[in-house]
Amino acid sequence: MTAALTIHGLKLGFYGVQVLRGVDFAVPQGSFTGLIGPNGAGKSTLFNAVSGLYRPQAGSVRLGTTETAGMPPEKLVAAGLVRSFQLARGFPKLSVFQHLMLYGADQPGEGLLAGLIGTGGAKRREAELSERAFGIARRLKLDHVLDNPVTALSGGQKKLVEIGRALMAEPKLLLLDEPMAGVNPSLTEQIAAHLVALNRDGLTICLIEHDMGLIKKLCAPVIVMAEGKTLTQGTFDEVAADTRVQEAYLGRRH
Repeated sequence: MTAALTIHGLKLGFYGVQVLRGVDFAVPQGSFTGLIGPNGAGKSTLFNAVSGLYRPQAGSVRLGTTETAGMPPEKLVAAGLVRSFQLARGFPKLSVFQHLMLYGADQPGEGLLAGLIGTGGAKRREAELSERAFGIARRLKLDHVLDNPVTALSGGQKKLVEIGRALMAEPKLLLLDEPMAGVNPSLTEQIAAHLVALNRDGLTICLIEHDMGLIKKLCAPVIVMAEGKTLTQGTFDEVAADTRVQEAYLGRRH
């Protein structure tokens, strides 16, 4: 199967402490892959390294067939790799619609001359992005809060805005870091349903999540990390039955 993302021998440390100690795995094209592991396994650090926030000290990251290790975030986004964060962040004075528009790709109006003059190309692209923002808001059931500031939203709605912003960048691969954390159960189910629909439409997703019920329901394959390395991968039932996974989560029996 073709891999959307391939990671090999990835290493990263801080102040002499190795956080990633040779991570190896691939995210199949079109899959809804789950990335799990106990706290401190290095999952979020891995996302930071893959998405360009940290520069790996060794190893390879390939998006499709293109080597991307050390590439800056803006180039990775342009190449189709987009990620979310554990904590949904935003600009307090901007509306939901404005947040979505900020993440639209290829905005000629960002240039000084086009921004001042308002060229025809810039106006056409802004209209296209506006239509895309409205469509994403409708899809994520955010259209009724489009004019609201993000500070007025619930935690679950903020997570949906985070996903919407990512979709505005037209991703090929979406890395989601605990998008359901701290969200009430009804919105958790809603977010999960949106992600399943996006995956069925062809978007490759790699999800970090601590709720094993959600991982079992949503993800195949499931990749397990522990102590900065890949421990195993397979179906949820296969990794749940692995004694190494049980020891990583519960501790080794003596």
